[in-house]
Amino acid sequence: MKSGNIIAAVFGVIFRVVVVILVVYAVYRGAVICYDYGYRIFTEPAMTVGEGRTITVAVTEDMSALDIGKLFESKGLIRDSRLFVLQYYLSEFRKEVGPGTFELSTSMTVEEMMEAMTVSPEDGGEETEG
Repeated sequence: MKSGNIIAAVFGVIFRVVVVILVVYAVYRGAVICYDYGYRIFTEPAMTVGEGRTITVAVTEDMSALDIGKLFESKGLIRDSRLFVLQYYLSEFRKEVGPGTFELSTSMTVEEMMEAMTVSPEDGGEETEG
């Protein structure tokens, strides 16, 4: 065997090993991120412990779940707007959350905020709940 062929074979093996290591690392990191989000969907604590700050937010009818999440994140009610979207779509209150002006607290979890934002059909979204 020629020395050029041996060197090419060694570099080929090294390249394959590096590719396999990178793929395994990418799968591992993806699994860790997915687990973290999956865990946080159901266990994310409130922003503050105790009484917290009361913040008034106005949710309009044309706002998407991501828009509401970005609004809440900018007001300091939640940590992650993308996580809020997942929590919103997995919530039992998703269909009852409606437009309106709401008084929410930094001591509330996302589920408690969505429960406070539920609007019955006769309310029409005009009542402030806390």
